[in-house]
Amino acid sequence: MRVVATAGHVDHGKSTLVRALTGTDPDRLEEEKKRGLTIDLGFAGLDLPSGEKLAFVDVPGHRRFIGNMLAGLGPAPAVMLVVAADQGWQAQSREHLDAIDALGLRHGLLVITRCGLATPERVAEVRETALGHIAATSLEVVDVVETDAVSGRGIDELRCALDDLVAQMPPVDTVSPARLWVDRSFSVKGTGTVVTGTLAAGTLRLGDELEVGDERAVVRSLQVLGQRHDEVAPVSRVAVALRGLHTDDVPRGTPLLTPGSASWVNVLDVRSESGHEWQDASAEVSVHIGTASVEARVRPFDERHARLTLSDPLPLRLGDRIIVRDASAGRIHCGATVLDLDPAALTRRGAGRERARVLAGHAVAQLEPLVAERGWVRDEWVTAVGARRPEVLREGLPLPGEGLGRVEGLVVHEKQATAWRAAIIEAVTADAADPLSPGLPSGAIETRLGVPRRLLPALVESCGVTNPDAGLVIRDGRVVGSRHGSSFGADEAALEQLRERLRANPFDAPEADDLVALGLGNRQLAAAAQRGAILRLKAEPADIVLLPDAPARAMRELARLPQPFTTSEARQALGTTRRVVIPLLEHLDARGWTRRDGNARVVVR
Repeated sequence: MRVVATAGHVDHGKSTLVRALTGTDPDRLEEEKKRGLTIDLGFAGLDLPSGEKLAFVDVPGHRRFIGNMLAGLGPAPAVMLVVAADQGWQAQSREHLDAIDALGLRHGLLVITRCGLATPERVAEVRETALGHIAATSLEVVDVVETDAVSGRGIDELRCALDDLVAQMPPVDTVSPARLWVDRSFSVKGTGTVVTGTLAAGTLRLGDELEVGDERAVVRSLQVLGQRHDEVAPVSRVAVALRGLHTDDVPRGTPLLTPGSASWVNVLDVRSESGHEWQDASAEVSVHIGTASVEARVRPFDERHARLTLSDPLPLRLGDRIIVRDASAGRIHCGATVLDLDPAALTRRGAGRERARVLAGHAVAQLEPLVAERGWVRDEWVTAVGARRPEVLREGLPLPGEGLGRVEGLVVHEKQATAWRAAIIEAVTADAADPLSPGLPSGAIETRLGVPRRLLPALVESCGVTNPDAGLVIRDGRVVGSRHGSSFGADEAALEQLRERLRANPFDAPEADDLVALGLGNRQLAAAAQRGAILRLKAEPADIVLLPDAPARAMRELARLPQPFTTSEARQALGTTRRVVIPLLEHLDARGWTRRDGNARVVVR
């Protein structure tokens, strides 16, 4: 699953658009329906044309509910920015875009709504204005879809655009410790406390123990869009039933954490990544991360670096992206990256300037433990947290003792690379225990082990360095080991009977019933054909099975015939039936060995 949040000015049609896409009304509160105004977060699911599942987090656009908007946008990895054609760019369009930029979101769509209420010239003007604002943010360039939910215009195009957006999104992080920011909680009779949120990283499983505030709880059940699961991977909208809590009310902003995976801190040093300089901030601001919001005091060090002292502790990690909002100025001040947690107190004169200098080159020494915590990170993420530039890292996956490596735009820690190699070899070896298996599908490895797709070729290649005997290669979308294809196991005798029959009569292809009598089904025949033990020719009602050298044998006979020759003459020369000779001749045509000339054929090679 992927998750997309809406954003945009109040009454620009965000909820109407989600309803047109999904058939679900995200406005669930009675007051929302009565006023026709989104107040709190709404949720809906969509099956995309590709089969991918998408969940929407619909946020309020009204200025009074900016906190709810930030809670919905915070955990989402992508955004659908909505601008109405009849009203154009508005104040909350700007504030929502500031929040998107503060979060550093790089994946999004621009949707122009209510195009039926505006002239084409007006639609083009709104489009150009919105794209101009977007170009100056982390989104930079986005696709645009023009819609009208009433008439249905552009809705199918929008579904396809969402499919493209999902395809461009980065690989999910299934290996990091789980951290889910709660956006709703309620009690279900017979189930107990249920919380919902967007799982952006990590994996949740039934029976997992989690930290919930200052308590511990066990995952009792998991649901994604109403369907039960034993395991949920990111990025997902998930409902988690918890056992062991002493309360049914889990406040919004409470995180569900893998125990020991984050530091609860009140003091942090940060770097501004977007927005205004720290000297322009008020002394008191609010800090937003995920669905959480706390008040904070600001101590600027220089234009980009500052220390924040939070009113309440938050479970933060190095590299976290936070939003700093200046309520007194009525704006989002900036997006900032967490560079240090619980830093030492500054007491000497000039200590702030010195701290700014240190933070300017911060995370060089911190990069390896930072990546070790996550296993791997994207190049952009390494740069964003102020670590040394990725281009100075070792190219290629690291071997044990090498620390970090960089390949395909990702930075990987040696422990993660070693664990992946061992898991891949183990999985491929287990798959090879099935003598008919053509190899383990690459997609199964990516899903099961959480290996980013772009890393798999390099991982398989590096397995040859750490374990040459495994003999791993990628072939036809599958990872194949040295033990694959070594035998046909219990089916070896039946295949040998088949081959023996065809050696005696090369063009006497067995009927389907004959193959069943030998115990050779589609799986056995597919494996034998894939390894070159037999040749399967597509035909109706059943494929034709011959020896691999049957085409060459046929050519020797056909070359002796007067040219051109008919199908009947070919059948007599090969001593076979029309059932066999027609697909065989079509096979020779496809290979360019014979050429059809009207109702006859000639030998070309």
